[in-house]
Amino acid sequence: MLALLHVAVLRGTADNWARALLLAHLGLLLLWQPFLRGEQRISLTQGAFIALGAVAVMLWLSWWLLAFWVVVLAGLVGGKVFLHQARWQRRSYLLVLIYLLALLAIIILPEIAPRREVAPEIRTLAEYGLPLLLVALALMPAEPDAPEAPQVIDFFYSIFLMLVLGMVILGSFTFMTLGRIAYLEALTNTVFLIAGSIFVLGLAWNPRTGYAGLNVFFSRYLFSIGLPVEKWLFFLAELSQLEARPERFLAEGVAGLARLPWIAGAAWEAAGQHGETGERSDHAVLYESRDLELTIFSRYRTSPALQWHMHLLGQLLGEFYAAKLREQKLREASYLQAVHETGARLTHDVKNLLQSLNVLCSVAAQDDTPGLQALMRRQLPAITQRLQATLEKLQRPGDEEPQQVALREWWEALGRQYQAQGVEFSAAGLDPELRVPKALFDSVADNLLQNALAKRAAGQAIGIRATILCGKDGPELRVRDSGKAVPAEVAGGLLRAPVRSGEGLGIGLYQAARHAETSGYALRLAENRDGAVCFALSRVPA
Repeated sequence: MLALLHVAVLRGTADNWARALLLAHLGLLLLWQPFLRGEQRISLTQGAFIALGAVAVMLWLSWWLLAFWVVVLAGLVGGKVFLHQARWQRRSYLLVLIYLLALLAIIILPEIAPRREVAPEIRTLAEYGLPLLLVALALMPAEPDAPEAPQVIDFFYSIFLMLVLGMVILGSFTFMTLGRIAYLEALTNTVFLIAGSIFVLGLAWNPRTGYAGLNVFFSRYLFSIGLPVEKWLFFLAELSQLEARPERFLAEGVAGLARLPWIAGAAWEAAGQHGETGERSDHAVLYESRDLELTIFSRYRTSPALQWHMHLLGQLLGEFYAAKLREQKLREASYLQAVHETGARLTHDVKNLLQSLNVLCSVAAQDDTPGLQALMRRQLPAITQRLQATLEKLQRPGDEEPQQVALREWWEALGRQYQAQGVEFSAAGLDPELRVPKALFDSVADNLLQNALAKRAAGQAIGIRATILCGKDGPELRVRDSGKAVPAEVAGGLLRAPVRSGEGLGIGLYQAARHAETSGYALRLAENRDGAVCFALSRVPA
């Protein structure tokens, strides 16, 4: 193809053989061109353009047409130079580009310049030296592309190179006409002037000095397309705060998307539901994710930049919708967790109440005195009241209001509850106005006292002492027993996670510690040695 072009240029535009050689050159160009695959059938429109090119060669061949054609070829080849990563492939296209530029500058342009001032020796050297570049091109190692690989041309670089060559040609002729200087001098001045302008533009595009260049403003304009992305993000963020339900958020978001000036409408489908707003058009952009399928209809033909931008808007909406779905699942999981934790905690409350009932039943089976009846009258209403409160908390998990009770009143009730079980109670400095969360103190006291009583039932002859102290940070409940110390392997995870223990320590204390934490208190193992095991519940300082 290039060899036929070279011979045709050397013979000149007035030679009929040159026209025939250019027709053959166009035929070989059809085999090389990267726009259509070889097995593809051309349409009538494409055939008309090919016929128009052949007619132009036969009837209107001139040096200006040849110059234009070589500039187009140089643009096509230059567009492939920047794309190929294979070393020899890139070098071959670069060699072709050098050949075309030399053919244009040395042989073609002097024919249309205001004055023909290229020395015959230079032209002769080009006539016989440039074909050596074609020979070198033929000797380069072949790196063919895969048959299914598409032939891609960088359209931007091609157009840019063609415009630069056009500026070189017209600029050289302008220097020759206005400055009345020689062709080579005018060409050199133009090349250096354009090179300097491109260098300055490159520095302004990307200064590399810590400052933003023109590329930032160009990218922002390209990405915004008349609607800054931050405005769309602000709309989605505001809608996310106002609407908690994912399906309503998606419907409102799509409606907001359809209100953009260059979007005609949109359709969505998610979670078995679908909707549509606005009007349909022939220009659609589809965004698909695991949770959402969104189709955006544009009022205008979508360029690659606009299509990418519309896809980005859909992706932002999809990400916010996915966040709403995760938020809904998190709420459901939080509710289930509240049900689980409340049920686990209240199960131990019920267990403790059941143990109290077992004590009353055992006492009733051994004794039937007026004192026992008085004990029943005191304890049974209290147990019934606690069972009713437990049932109410189980019906409203995570939504319980802590009931406050006077500390002295609660302490006296606790003493009456365990007065027949050998527990020693002592208090110091009780403030009659001080109030504490009843559910928390009931749960912690029952767990600690029942665990100590379980040690006694297991055969340890221990004493149990419950103490309430009032300090500047609030009340502190202490339960001490004189049994064996908690094993070190158990004490390490006690109150922080459920632990395995043959004496019942573990899940009950873990739930009590969690309950205390949510109420602003802390349950800790204050002392742990043989003969002195003490747990303490106290308020966490602000």
